Amino acid sequence: MTLCLWLAGLAPAVAQEAVAARYEGEVTRYPHGVLGDEIEYDTLAVTLSDGRVLRRRWTAPLVFEDIAPRLWDVTGDGAPEVVTVESHADRGARLAIWEVAGDDLRPLAATPFIGQRFRWLAPVGAADLDGDGAIEIAYVDRPHLAKTLRIWRVEEGALRPVASAEGFSNHRIGWDYILGGLRDCGEGPEIVLPSGDWTHVMVVDLTAGGGLDRYASDPYSPEMLTVVMDCR
Repeated sequence: MTLCLWLAGLAPAVAQEAVAARYEGEVTRYPHGVLGDEIEYDTLAVTLSDGRVLRRRWTAPLVFEDIAPRLWDVTGDGAPEVVTVESHADRGARLAIWEVAGDDLRPLAATPFIGQRFRWLAPVGAADLDGDGAIEIAYVDRPHLAKTLRIWRVEEGALRPVASAEGFSNHRIGWDYILGGLRDCGEGPEIVLPSGDWTHVMVVDLTAGGGLDRYASDPYSPEMLTVVMDCR
C-alpha cells in the first residue's frame, strides 16, 4: 500500500486547458461606444477544464473593448489560447493573446496599439491560412476608417506581421457583433469579409509567398455573406 501511494504521488499533473472565457467588471472609463454603448470591461475570466476560474484585471489606462474572448489555438500546440481586444486610453486598440500556464493566466503576445484613442480592430479568425503548418491570425484594422485586413503569426513568443491589404470591413459603428470569418470549402481555410464599401462579399486567400489573393464573390447582403461562408 505504501509503495502504491508513493507511485501515485509521482504521476504527472494533468495540464489544464481553457474551456470557456468571458469578460467581467463593467467600466465606463473609455467611452468610445463603438459596440453600441460606453460600457467596457476590466477583467478577463477564463474557466479551466477542472472547473477553476482564472482572472486577470486591467486597471486604467487599459480596458477590454470587445464582444467576447475567443478560444483559438494560435500556437499550434493543440490547446487554445485566449484572444482579446484591449484598448488604451490614449493609444487605441491592440490584439492581445493570453495563455494558461500552470495556475496562472498570463499575457503571451500582443500587436502594437493602433496609436490613437478611439481606434479599434475587429478579429476575423485563426487558422493555417497558407498551408505551411503555422497558424495565422486575421483581423480588420479600423473597419470604419482604415479598413485594412492584417495577418499576424506567433513566432518566438511575439506576434509578427505576415500580410496586409486595404479594402475590407466586418463591422459598422454601434453593432454588438462582427461579420464574416473563416471558411473551408475543401481547399484550406479562406477569409470571407464584406468589401470596405459594403458592395461585395470578398474571399481572400493567403498565398505561400505571403501575398493576399482576393476576389469579389457576390453583391453584399447579410444573406449572401452567410451563403458564401457556408460554401453554397
